[in-house]
Amino acid sequence: MDLINFTDLLNVSTLVRNSTQSPGPASNVIIALLLWLSVIIGTITNGLYLWVLFFKMKKTVNTRLFFHLIFSYFISTLILPFIAASYFQDNHWNFGTAMCKVFNATLSTGMFASIFFLSAISVDRYLLTLHPVWSQLHRTPRWASRIILGIWISATALGMPYLVFRETHDDHKGRVTCQNNYAVSTNWESKKMQTLRKWIHVAFFLGRFLLGFLLPFFIITLCYKRVAKKMKERGLSKSNKPFKVMMTAIISFFVCWIPYHVHQGLLLTKNQSVLLQLTLILTVIAISFNTIFSPTLYLFTGENFKNVFKKSILALFESSFNEDSLIERIPNSEAYI
Repeated sequence: MDLINFTDLLNVSTLVRNSTQSPGPASNVIIALLLWLSVIIGTITNGLYLWVLFFKMKKTVNTRLFFHLIFSYFISTLILPFIAASYFQDNHWNFGTAMCKVFNATLSTGMFASIFFLSAISVDRYLLTLHPVWSQLHRTPRWASRIILGIWISATALGMPYLVFRETHDDHKGRVTCQNNYAVSTNWESKKMQTLRKWIHVAFFLGRFLLGFLLPFFIITLCYKRVAKKMKERGLSKSNKPFKVMMTAIISFFVCWIPYHVHQGLLLTKNQSVLLQLTLILTVIAISFNTIFSPTLYLFTGENFKNVFKKSILALFESSFNEDSLIERIPNSEAYI
């Protein structure tokens, strides 16, 4: 779940409210309910996945990458209740300027981190399949730790600008919104500041699109395409399941993130039609789906993780309801892909 970045979404209904074609408040309620559903399901499922990966599985390159992927979803999910509360109040922000900046910077960091970890996982599978000798020599937990650290540093650097650009704005009608001020100026109505704000907005949109979608999508597609080709050549798989999983991963990444970038493009054009509100709802649905089901898609394609997860949950319930039960140690798994 990102993971989920709603950096430019809080002020959408303010833009659309002036259009007589769109029922903004009703859509806000729908969005808030979707966010709360994501919070409830995402916190439970991702929390369980993190517990199994950390406590029940051996610390390998795979488990480290997947742990941090899901952790990036998890930290973003914990912030969503505040975003949902703002939507319930018709985009009124009650939590102050500091939280406006910190929450959105964290959401942006989570979004980039989750996307970068998905890319790293695809590259790791590419190296395992096409360069097994190199992987055996260099693919170590220390190597994985360096990759993980690099991803978090990069994602944080890309999320930090929102500490500067994100601000609260009082419309003097009793509403305080949390939105971007790319010109970093208190003079919101100045024509000069509006022009500067637009150019910085364009730069940020292009950066998010290139680094947060186009480049990762290219890497993921290329890696899985090469892996599938090599597996067919070597006859490494007797069924079509691995190929279906890889294709599903590519399609799900595209479907889950393209509505977000289309919506950001419409914001850039100041489009105030029903299409803007529709893409907002699709964005929330797609990213909520991504946060909840992407870990399941990746983790449960491996039989080892599936078995360890089932045994771990059974052991958890046994230990909770039967103090005298003796829980056998669950065998660790080397890999689950």
